Amino acid sequence: MATSNAPAPLSRMTGWIPYAGLLVLFWGVWGAFSSLPTKWYGYPDPMVYVVWALTMILPAWISLRGKRFDRGRVAAGYGLLIGLTGAGGQLLLFKALTIGPAYIIFPIIALSPAITVLLAFGALRERLGALSWTGVVLALAAVVLFSVSPGDGGDAGWLYLVLAVLVCVAWGVQAFFMRKAAVAGVADETTFGWMTISGLLLIPVAIVMMGGLPLDFPWQAPALTAVTQLLNAVGALFLVMAMSRGKASIVAPVTNALAPVLTIVLSLVVFGASPTGFQLAGIVLALVGSTLMVYRSEKSAEAEGVDVARAD
Repeated sequence: MATSNAPAPLSRMTGWIPYAGLLVLFWGVWGAFSSLPTKWYGYPDPMVYVVWALTMILPAWISLRGKRFDRGRVAAGYGLLIGLTGAGGQLLLFKALTIGPAYIIFPIIALSPAITVLLAFGALRERLGALSWTGVVLALAAVVLFSVSPGDGGDAGWLYLVLAVLVCVAWGVQAFFMRKAAVAGVADETTFGWMTISGLLLIPVAIVMMGGLPLDFPWQAPALTAVTQLLNAVGALFLVMAMSRGKASIVAPVTNALAPVLTIVLSLVVFGASPTGFQLAGIVLALVGSTLMVYRSEKSAEAEGVDVARAD
């Protein structure tokens, strides 16, 4: 039977772009303004986490509508592991954003692919190409540059840098298990559903950290928190939609690089911050390094998918 070599329709090739653009917009704005409820109203960062966990319900419901939610042991195991590392990272992130600048924190977090790459190398014995190793080296150089010029955390000193690195590690581990879950056949919408459940499970931990629910804040504090965190939650849904419509090796590097760039630009323009030369160099190296690693990782994942399809 003859096969057609005709190119895919343009709509299929570019259908991911609107969703990726919305993701960059939503996550970029969220990153820049997420700390405002705490800075303006003194709203506790654990309470910001509580609101974020609740906002995840909406995109989870949309993504699962009309689809089967897998409650099996494999899906639940991977889903809870992915969700708890992601939600734990969010809990630390909100604390970091209250004491440090977003234009430094988000480039550090963008280095999480380095953790994923190194885990794949150590645990799965995956071979790493030149792009992956180049990205890892640039990531290490970026961390060194950030560490020699902390100076923006006020009395907190190095704490926000430590928290940002912990978030980076948590989300790198999360991405590693996301990949394993996909290989195991767990659907994206199921993973997203378990991520939402995991976020809700950690709400009691956040409440204990606060010593109870705070009731003495003006309505503007939870309202502003809900708006900014809804940007975060819906942005995650746009990521799922973009990934389902385009090649991951294109979508992931674009979104991984551009969302932090928008956060950095908005933070510098709106809040009038001025990074040091070391910090600026670290930002550039972090974004370039993370983009290289994400591209190489997703390209390898797509190649594995083709091999599996041929074997079947």
